[in-house]
Amino acid sequence: MASEKLIQVSDSDFQQKVLDSDKPVLVDFWAEWCGPCRMLGPIIEQLADEYEDKVTVAKLDVDSAQQVAMRYGIRSIPTVMLFKDGEVQETLIGVRPKGDYARVLEAAAA
Repeated sequence: MASEKLIQVSDSDFQQKVLDSDKPVLVDFWAEWCGPCRMLGPIIEQLADEYEDKVTVAKLDVDSAQQVAMRYGIRSIPTVMLFKDGEVQETLIGVRPKGDYARVLEAAAA
C-alpha cells in the first residue's frame, strides 16, 4: 500500500512542490516499466513515513514529466535526488540500501 505521506510531482507542479518547498525534498525519478524502480518503491515509502516531519518525499514519473527529467539530466532510473532551497544537494543512482537514503535525509534534516 502506498504511503499517504508520499507526494507525486509532475512538470507542471515541480517548481511549487520541490524547488519552492520550505523543507528538503527527496525526489525519486522512476517509471512504471522499470523493475529496479519497483524494487526501490517500498524503501521510498518507508522513508516518507519515517521522515514526514523533516523532509518531503516525492515520486516523479519520467515518462510523464520529461521536461524535469531532461532538465536534471536523468539518464538512468531509479535516480533519487535531494533538493534543498531549490538546489540539488545529493544524487543517488540505482537501487541502494535504505541506509544510504536515510543518511542523506539525516544530513538534510540536520
